[in-house]
Amino acid sequence: MSQAAHPTGPNASGDTWPPRQSTARGSGWVTGGVVFAGVLMLCSGILAIFQGIAAIAGNDVYVRIGAYVYKMNLTGWGTIHIVLGALVLLTGIGLLKDMTWARFVGLFLVSLSLIAQFLFLPYSPVWSVILMAIDVFVIWALASRQEAVS
Repeated sequence: MSQAAHPTGPNASGDTWPPRQSTARGSGWVTGGVVFAGVLMLCSGILAIFQGIAAIAGNDVYVRIGAYVYKMNLTGWGTIHIVLGALVLLTGIGLLKDMTWARFVGLFLVSLSLIAQFLFLPYSPVWSVILMAIDVFVIWALASRQEAVS
């Protein structure tokens, strides 16, 4: 149809022509960040499960530390990592399926993961710092997602 048939602005039914596009600031790259955060949650969940299995199965994997305020048996740390990793993995799947609960649960679980990795620093410093950086990115991506304005 010609432009004269559909002038710009509202028509008789109240709709505007041409149709308005979503104007949420940064919605494209922030949404992509949330998808990437979901993938990172899948990966970090699986890696946390492996980290927990290594802590439970072999006491030779992690170096024994001396006086540490948050010292815990490696079996305890392994159990924490397995449970937290499984929950992060399941929440990452929910996030990729665009379930609304997954965003809020993901913020909570990844925050717990960040704290657990911080407390695990003396056992595995380099790996814990890497996972802490991943957790910070996931928290940012989940917290900064903006809903599209129609």
